[in-house]
Amino acid sequence: MSVMANRLESLRQELTRLGLDGFIVPRADEHLGEYVPPSAERLAWLTGFTGSAGLAVVLPGTAAVFTDGRYVLQLAEQTDPSLWQRRHVTETPPPGWIAATAGKGARIGYDPLLIGEEGLARYTEAGLTMVPLEPNPLDTVWTDRPAPPRTPAEPHPLAFAGRSAEEKRAEIGKVLRDAGQDAAVLTDPASIAWLLNIRGGDVAFTPFALAFALVHADGATELFIDPGKLSAETRGWLGNTVSVADRGALAPALGRCAGMTVRVDPAGSPVWFAQRLRAAGATVAAAADPCLLPKACKNPVEQDGARAAHRRDAAAVCRFLHWLSLRAPTGQETELSAAEALLGFRQALPGFRGESFPAISGAGEHGAIIHYRVTEESNRPLKPDEVYLIDSGAQFPEGTTDITRTVWTGPGPAPRQLRDRVTRVMQGHIAIATAIFPQGVGGAHIDALARRALWQVGLDYDHGTGHGVGSYLSVHEGPVSISRLARPVPIAAGMILSNEPGFYLPDHYGIRLENLLMVQPAELPDAKRPFLRFETLTLAPFDRRLLEPALMSSAEIAWLDAYHARVLAEVGPALGDAERAWLTAACAPLA
Repeated sequence: MSVMANRLESLRQELTRLGLDGFIVPRADEHLGEYVPPSAERLAWLTGFTGSAGLAVVLPGTAAVFTDGRYVLQLAEQTDPSLWQRRHVTETPPPGWIAATAGKGARIGYDPLLIGEEGLARYTEAGLTMVPLEPNPLDTVWTDRPAPPRTPAEPHPLAFAGRSAEEKRAEIGKVLRDAGQDAAVLTDPASIAWLLNIRGGDVAFTPFALAFALVHADGATELFIDPGKLSAETRGWLGNTVSVADRGALAPALGRCAGMTVRVDPAGSPVWFAQRLRAAGATVAAAADPCLLPKACKNPVEQDGARAAHRRDAAAVCRFLHWLSLRAPTGQETELSAAEALLGFRQALPGFRGESFPAISGAGEHGAIIHYRVTEESNRPLKPDEVYLIDSGAQFPEGTTDITRTVWTGPGPAPRQLRDRVTRVMQGHIAIATAIFPQGVGGAHIDALARRALWQVGLDYDHGTGHGVGSYLSVHEGPVSISRLARPVPIAAGMILSNEPGFYLPDHYGIRLENLLMVQPAELPDAKRPFLRFETLTLAPFDRRLLEPALMSSAEIAWLDAYHARVLAEVGPALGDAERAWLTAACAPLA
């Protein structure tokens, strides 16, 4: 029996001992986050699937792993079909699959720290009997589970944060008072990092200090974190109105909330908190994390920081693209060596704190795997005359970057059909970049703009068009996204969103063109209400060899030419002579 089969069988034996008909294993950790520490990689340990979105269901006679369209190809590559069914989470929602397979009324175990109240409700609505389990039975059989991270938390200076923690806590306190709430539970490390102006290193690629918090209506805050993560400097930075206790003090603190009205995010916080509060006699007010919107709307200092971070990162990306133009046609580079070269250019930048996510370095057919992650086993050469997709980002104290470019390796010309597909993706990118829309519009309203040129010929892509990005925080930030499935939250000034339409031909290539955008007020002389527009932050040329100008309108060509002129003007002075000469050619007018 294989290692993975042994793990699955050990979990099934534990479920039998507990008298259960099944168990769900989400990808999320106790903070319901996308990026998790090794100690929380339960889904990967059990199934082998390492994507950042997924869930496994273990029943006595069968088991399945569910993920979204970004990861379906990766799921097929990483999981054993003799052990796991592979399912698209939208086409086959897990609650319905369990009810159809195990029967309504089946007793299904779950860890209340790994699922939100909204998520749990979908299972009970499907007729399942959901059984909370403490401890998690998977942790019982995961005998070599890594220890939780203990990296230090550090102050995030006002020069980067733009607003003091005291000011932010006062703002959140007023939100609670206005809502008639006594306190709010914070389980998202990004919210806690923003509120208290701290950063950490508990999670790869994202500067989080994993913690929980209880913020009160007067702004006083209880922080639940391993005290060993806090130096004397950081403890002083937090101030006297922030108390500190370890994780063990969290349950008793919730127990002291009897008679209080406490806000808990039903989607973003584990259901464990609502269950504990109700058991203590508190009233749970189901509402969004109060930090989400103010965190997403960057203040003027953070906006200037984002511009500075993108200008700095642009120099590294352009140096890499120049290097790639020389090396890719030789066939002597690989997906790994290209990703390492890009990282090397970034590491030479002042203030570089690390990648904002693992670089997606996909040549040819690997580019069609939307969130492909190259490994020593999957690594392959970059061949002449093929498509290469590189999606990467960086963390700086001033801000977070995320950029995707699709490149033709050369030296020959790109095929006409490929140029047609890239041009249609480019048209969608320009449609979003140039969009002007009334205040109150959400991401779902503008998503179709990015797909129009593809839809005209019967094509589409199976992911959202854009996600929020934090300020030296997570590269994926809520509450707004540009997607057909986006929550009904209006786009607001100061938000940073990605613009990344794509097209993917399985087993052949992937196309994605991504810049980051910042939402700004649109000054329209005849407008009778506030309108918004996008400011493009990312600065790097698109590969003109992959475009078909005959398909583009004069306005689209003018936008691209103006963008490239801006790239040359702002990035060129930071480059050496050879790199600048390459950039001049890469940014030449399309016509």
